[in-house]
Amino acid sequence: MKNIILILFVCFGVYSCKTPYRVTSTTPTVNAKAQDTVRIANDTLEYEIIIIEPGFNFWLKSRAKPEGYYSQQFLENRNRIYVTEWNNRVLNPSRYNPNLYQMQIDYQPHIDYGYEVNYKLYYYFIYFQIQYKQRLAGFVPRI
Repeated sequence: MKNIILILFVCFGVYSCKTPYRVTSTTPTVNAKAQDTVRIANDTLEYEIIIIEPGFNFWLKSRAKPEGYYSQQFLENRNRIYVTEWNNRVLNPSRYNPNLYQMQIDYQPHIDYGYEVNYKLYYYFIYFQIQYKQRLAGFVPRI
């Protein structure tokens, strides 16, 4: 009787240690490049910004403050600071990682790009700083 209880106890222990079932993703697979491409354009001013960054589109929709939270003046001021520092880093590839800072951004302070462009550009800089642990200005990026 002792042996039967011991065998049942060992069998129960082995059975309880089996691995869990495999969990599969229920989300459909989508072309990641198309999903993570953000295009900002204004046909009247003839400019276009294309951001191809894995995860940025999802991050923008899930973490960023809603449009209208910051004023356009605030966004323009921050973007000027970030663009200036970004362009300085592009021009210094020996000091900064050239894989992170590949192209200059042509952001003219006297042109009114509109709220949407400033909003998405600002949040791209915030995303970039958080994602790659960079600091583009003297203050901590805030979401």
